[in-house]
Amino acid sequence: SKRDLDEVAHLADEIDLREGKEMTRQGAPAREFFVLLEGEADVRKNGRRINQLGPGDFFGEIALVSDSPRTATVTATSPVHALVITDRSFRRLLKEHPGIQSKVLAAVAARLQDDL
Repeated sequence: SKRDLDEVAHLADEIDLREGKEMTRQGAPAREFFVLLEGEADVRKNGRRINQLGPGDFFGEIALVSDSPRTATVTATSPVHALVITDRSFRRLLKEHPGIQSKVLAAVAARLQDDL
């Protein structure tokens, strides 16, 4: 929601990335959470495209919530404008905003269920 996005924006840095930029790599340590504001990105697991993300979509939450390596590689397929939040700020956001926490955990559950 707009209100949730405003809460995220208070903790985030805005970044611009070129097409082809790898934002996360499967198996790498997790240090950030991303929200796409503009542009598109492909999500690949084991080299196979499993999703395409666009404005309003977020990623990076699974590894941060589970304290595990990245589950997929996300690569910009166009120029991207995004919000990025550090792992520490992400955990604080979830703790201080139960509504956002609920939405993020629902997304984690849905994405993990898709892998089954």
